[in-house]
Amino acid sequence: MKRENSIPRENWQARCEEVGFDFHTTIDHHPYWNESACYAFTLDEIETIESATLELQRICLEAVDYVVSNQAYGEVGIPVQYEGLTAESWRAQEPSLYGRFDLAFAGDEPKLLEYNADTPTSLLEAAVVQWYWLKDTHPAKDQFNSLHERLIDRWREVSPADELIHFACNTDSHEDVGNIQYLMDTACQADRTAALISMKDIGVQGRCPAFVDRSLNPIRRCFKLYPWEWMFSETFGPQVAGRTTRFMEPPWKSILSNKGILPLLWKLYPHHPNLLAAYREPGPLSGTYVEKPMHSREGANIKIVGDVQAQTAGTYGGPMVYQQYAPLFSSDGKSAVIGSWIVGARAAGMGVREDDSLITGNVSRFVPHYFS
Repeated sequence: MKRENSIPRENWQARCEEVGFDFHTTIDHHPYWNESACYAFTLDEIETIESATLELQRICLEAVDYVVSNQAYGEVGIPVQYEGLTAESWRAQEPSLYGRFDLAFAGDEPKLLEYNADTPTSLLEAAVVQWYWLKDTHPAKDQFNSLHERLIDRWREVSPADELIHFACNTDSHEDVGNIQYLMDTACQADRTAALISMKDIGVQGRCPAFVDRSLNPIRRCFKLYPWEWMFSETFGPQVAGRTTRFMEPPWKSILSNKGILPLLWKLYPHHPNLLAAYREPGPLSGTYVEKPMHSREGANIKIVGDVQAQTAGTYGGPMVYQQYAPLFSSDGKSAVIGSWIVGARAAGMGVREDDSLITGNVSRFVPHYFS
């Protein structure tokens, strides 16, 4: 793995916008998409990342089964009133579309930093934008990226052909809308019908057993770019269990989408080569470690304690998780995190996010990659 300087394509902004990626620059005019650099991998490194992704998915699913079988919901912060919903979802094997493992990788065994199992973003960048960059700039090279094809295939596996799928998000977020519109496109390419709604447009009507949209159409299947822990805390949350609407990601993914899963994985698989030691208190750790809220997003409220120090601000609090620090790949003053995607049960591709800091946040740059 190495970081290389790269000459941006002429009119790269327009090239990105041609494929629906118009949030390539932050509101303060800093590039979020960065093609003045790229990351080069060997085939062996790609295969190592792919293998680790499949292994992590395996043990994560075993951890979900452990939580449900042993009613260990408190270990992963599931509210008592939603334990039944979560268990029923798992026992019914309600289908999952995707997830993203964030990995520290410096050429040896990838180490799990966290699992974005419920509402992972940067999908459009990973699936489409960097693929077109590759074709324009390195046509003889390859890329770990079958995301687009896998997503289309997955929609065919999990939804009937005549089913209307509602896609819901916070429509005030330009990035969320961009990501969900891309997912809608993959569903439409699978010959499904898609409708975009705001989370605010989900309601109830009379005796209809499902949630409804503003036009009073029943919502039979809803893909939501909205975290389960937020839904659990909302007024309509308790009604989810009593409605026939099926959500993707399903409720059982709430077990994996919070950082409480990290200590549980370490408890179930101590010294696993793809895990870092993690606990609910810092005492068992030695040297440098990372303090994270159980429920936090986009690198907020993260603190590195010890010989290496860094900290981010934010509004998250609550129970904390403590994880052994793992050095990230570093080059040219930049630190890089691998985001490795799973679609269904398949490792499907990856993206690289880099930052001048040791902590990856919501505006950390997305940098394309290739392998030889």
